[in-house]
Amino acid sequence: MSDVPDTPAAPEGRVDPRYSDPQAGAPPWREVERLIAEAELFWISTVRPDGRPHVTPLPAVWSSGALHFCTGPEERKARNLAENPHVVLTTGVNSWAEGYDVTVEGRAERVTDDARLRGLAALWEEKYGDFWRFEVREGHFHHGPGRAVVFSVAPHTVFGFGKGEPFSQTRWRFA
Repeated sequence: MSDVPDTPAAPEGRVDPRYSDPQAGAPPWREVERLIAEAELFWISTVRPDGRPHVTPLPAVWSSGALHFCTGPEERKARNLAENPHVVLTTGVNSWAEGYDVTVEGRAERVTDDARLRGLAALWEEKYGDFWRFEVREGHFHHGPGRAVVFSVAPHTVFGFGKGEPFSQTRWRFA
C-alpha cells in the first residue's frame, strides 16, 4: 500500500515532560511512520493571503518519506499554498482517552513529473480503491472532467500525541 522504507537515519523522538506522563516513552519513528501511511483521512491547515487559517479534510498517501495530497488548482488550499507553502497535516482518532494523533509540519512542493505522478496514482488507487483512479498527463492527475495538482510534504517536524494512559507528547525533527 505504501512504501515505508527502513531507514537507519530515522529521527529520534523526544517526549516533552511538560505534557507527558512520567512513564511515557517515545514510540519508534517506524511505528509513527506506519500510522501516517495507514491513515485514511488527514486535516490540512494552510494560511490564506490575509493570514486567516484554512482547514479541510483530504486523503493522502505516504511515499518516499513524504506525505502527498492532491487538490484542484483553483481550490482554496492550492491558492493558499501558492502564496505560502508551509502546511500542517493532522491525523488520528476522534477520542480523548485512546489512540494516537500525529501532526506533520512541512513545506508543500508541487509534483509535476509524470513518472512520479503515475507511481503516486497507483498508491492512491491501492489505498483508496477505484474511486481514486487517476490518469496522469502533463504534470496533473485527471479524474473525470477535472484535474488536480499534487503536492509532496517532507516532514520538517512531526508531533505525536498519545491519548490515554500514559498521555504523551513526542516531537521528531528532520534535517
